[in-house]
Amino acid sequence: MRKISTAFMFLFFLPLWLMSQSENVDLSMIYKIKQEGLKNSSIEDLAFRLTDFVGPRLTGSTGNNRGNEWAKKKMEELGFQNVRIEAARDFKNGGWDNLKTYAAMTAPYYVNFACNPVAWTGSTNGSVKGEIVLLDVKAESDLDKYKGKLSGKIVLIPSASTYEVSYEPLASRLTDAQLKDISMATPPSGGRRQNYDLAPTSEQRALRTKISEFLKSEGAVVILNSSGTFNVPRSNGAKYNAGDKEPITELNLPVEDHGRMERLLRHNVPVEMEVEIQNKFFDSPTVYNVIGEIPGTDKLLKNEVVLLGAHIDSWHGGTGAADNASGCIVMMEALRILKNLDVAPRRTIRIALWGGEEQGLNGSRGYVEKYLVDPKTREHKPDFDKFAAYFNMDNGSGKYRGIYIQENEFARPIFEEWLKPFEDMGCSTITIRNTTGTDHLSFDAVGLPGFQFIQDEIEYGRGYHTTMDTFERLVMADLKQNAVITASFVYNAAMRNSKIPGKPVMKPLIKQ
Repeated sequence: MRKISTAFMFLFFLPLWLMSQSENVDLSMIYKIKQEGLKNSSIEDLAFRLTDFVGPRLTGSTGNNRGNEWAKKKMEELGFQNVRIEAARDFKNGGWDNLKTYAAMTAPYYVNFACNPVAWTGSTNGSVKGEIVLLDVKAESDLDKYKGKLSGKIVLIPSASTYEVSYEPLASRLTDAQLKDISMATPPSGGRRQNYDLAPTSEQRALRTKISEFLKSEGAVVILNSSGTFNVPRSNGAKYNAGDKEPITELNLPVEDHGRMERLLRHNVPVEMEVEIQNKFFDSPTVYNVIGEIPGTDKLLKNEVVLLGAHIDSWHGGTGAADNASGCIVMMEALRILKNLDVAPRRTIRIALWGGEEQGLNGSRGYVEKYLVDPKTREHKPDFDKFAAYFNMDNGSGKYRGIYIQENEFARPIFEEWLKPFEDMGCSTITIRNTTGTDHLSFDAVGLPGFQFIQDEIEYGRGYHTTMDTFERLVMADLKQNAVITASFVYNAAMRNSKIPGKPVMKPLIKQ
């Protein structure tokens, strides 16, 4: 084993040591942020406004536009500057609103069903009544036996997964042991899993596509899916491009309602239903972001930007509370706290409420393409070198327990100092791991420092993309804490002498 000189070791670790020594956290300001955020919070009012008052905010819907307009007006009321609703990207799905949903089993007895239409599917021609046809298809060849038999029929698709009882609590906090596991570079084997819905395999998805094409050609009028548990249907969208012929009406039924009808049919008991769905398609070709800021004051640094954000779009079931009104109101509250404290940040602090996240991070990707990196040439735009950091929240309503640094080891000593004032709040874990699935990835993908906070799950699995994602899913005490920590992070990022370092650029792998 080769010996490494003391001088070499000193030079290797010097940059990290210097960064850790240069973090002078303003504890006086942290005290003020805590006092303002915990004692004068506007979290509950913001939560009511963006959930109950605004309603669901499906991308391209009337509700989405209403949410954007409310957020813009609220930012202006709070005193943010340069507030605007800004076009981000084209939206191929177009506009869609659900106007009426009713579904009930009428025989062998009456029961009203909880259900949720699949977004961007069509309407029924008034009230549709009739027997249910169970489409018992395990392979594409099984479709032949249904040819000529489905015109005008309500078709029930058998469930592709089996419900299993979970003995884990519906809501939970991360334990010390779990946080220790998260802090490790390599994820532990196994891991905790909550059994809400099992994702279909690629083979099941391919067969489902064939089935959908067949039902459309045969003239079926309603498709019934099993999607959701605890009598709570899930939300999702159809593959649809604006201008296409309207797809067949599709309804998601929770496993309990769907399973009851499927079992009756398999026991040769006739089942009848009444269904009435009214949906509206309209032009909505653009995804929008809502943006506001506190301008920087340092003559050398004021054009650099510390960005914080969350996605304002939701699915159409529920009111998009945990996913992701929670993130939006935390980010707005963080900026409100700083504004009320009359901070004069050296860098500009900018908030962005992203549109179209659920359909592929459209809002944040559009921002990156407009301001930071050319999407075709990959060349950096002028604002790339002025970008200081991005902080994101999109893991439900649970309180912050730390932060993912996305393999950016240079951020670790910085965040260690920033988190020290919040250790007694249970927020101190730093993990080098990547976390996926939300808007920080748009920045991380182009080499910019983008971060997502570690959060307790609470009821995230149960409320995620369901009609249950409402105001009741929000834990106000947790959201207040998150706003305080977010305000502290963005303040620190705006005031430090240098930007948070990005990850070193690596040469692309050359395939032999």
